[in-house]
Amino acid sequence: MKAKRIGSLRSSQIITTYGPGALIDLPKYSAIVSGLDDWRPRSKADQQIREPRLSAKIQSMMGLPKSARLFPPPPANDEFWYGGGSAPSHVAVRRFPKWFVVRAASKPGGGNGGRTRTSRRLVHWKDLDGKGRYKNRSVVATRFVRACRRGHVDDFDWRRYVHGEVFCRRPLWLDQSDLSDLVVRCDCGKFRRLAEALDLGQNPLGACRGRRPWLGPMASEDCQEPSRLLVRTATNAYFPQVVRILSVPETRKPVDQDVDRLWEDFKRRQEWSSGLLEMAAEFNSAIKQLRNTFADNDILQAIERRRAGGSDDQSVKQLEVNAFVVAPEGYGDDIPIDDNFHARKLPDAAWRRSGLTDFIDRVVQLHRLREVSALVGFTRFEAAMPDINGEYETDVTRAALDESPKWFPAVENRGEGIF
Repeated sequence: MKAKRIGSLRSSQIITTYGPGALIDLPKYSAIVSGLDDWRPRSKADQQIREPRLSAKIQSMMGLPKSARLFPPPPANDEFWYGGGSAPSHVAVRRFPKWFVVRAASKPGGGNGGRTRTSRRLVHWKDLDGKGRYKNRSVVATRFVRACRRGHVDDFDWRRYVHGEVFCRRPLWLDQSDLSDLVVRCDCGKFRRLAEALDLGQNPLGACRGRRPWLGPMASEDCQEPSRLLVRTATNAYFPQVVRILSVPETRKPVDQDVDRLWEDFKRRQEWSSGLLEMAAEFNSAIKQLRNTFADNDILQAIERRRAGGSDDQSVKQLEVNAFVVAPEGYGDDIPIDDNFHARKLPDAAWRRSGLTDFIDRVVQLHRLREVSALVGFTRFEAAMPDINGEYETDVTRAALDESPKWFPAVENRGEGIF
């Protein structure tokens, strides 16, 4: 069915805040942003964001068979479709969670400690009518869900929380006397304070079921983590993992570039030695020319760097700093010729002041600079942050943006400054 657009986001917000798996509140619904396969990007070749270093880095991080493709989030349309069928470009969402609280308060019930409380009925989405109401009363999605550090998220199992393994289908209520005292109560007389769900030592919510509702209602995977109480709108509900690269000129060693060019020949063997290089040169003229240009030891080191996931043994940030440091001197009438990167070292006479700048070695003016940022995954409860060099730990567990991502959402930012 066709619907009117209800709002818009900047592309950078989708990369950092509202990517796949993020929990959001729309004007009338609570939702979770769907996986990439449900988005409708206009993935034409001329819209692809090309940044080879970033694509190669994501390929290495994610263990992909080939270089990662990068596309901007789908552009806004005047209309979008909610439901199936052919659709213009959009970022898809799914309704989540499936439990709601009736807005109108009911009279207090008993069996909850004897205190005066405001009681609101807990209802499942199956109990709502076609207008999303319960017995002609408006509802709002419950604030509480359960999740784990691996990014899985699931509806709070209210019935099990109150009754344990005992089967009971009588009405459930959420009683409240103040913000710090919420009680889940059943008409059968059983009740339990919600604060008990925070006691991880007792594992009150049971084991995580590995649910991934952003990928579909039945999507799940094995998980050994305990479930934890999560407030949907809390700041720890979604931590994006974003990889950023500055578009800088090629600063690799010539031997690395030649090894990259011949990588199809080198990757067939797990280990190389000078003897093997000599033998290969007898049958491969390109390798023979490589040995005539570089020492065997330099070639072997370049092969190891390439096999380790990169073409250089330096970190992402070190490569970028090197590009700034080696910038040639220029000032005044210098004209940028590169749309993505143009840096010039300022002559000392333009900025150095005796006694005030002795601790500064050089100043580089960045006339043009392009940064490409791509979302590769996310976590909940705890953020997995890159280190000072822009590198993530190799053992980081991240939730996937899709079952088998074919592309990654990315944005370009351009600017200038002083380094």
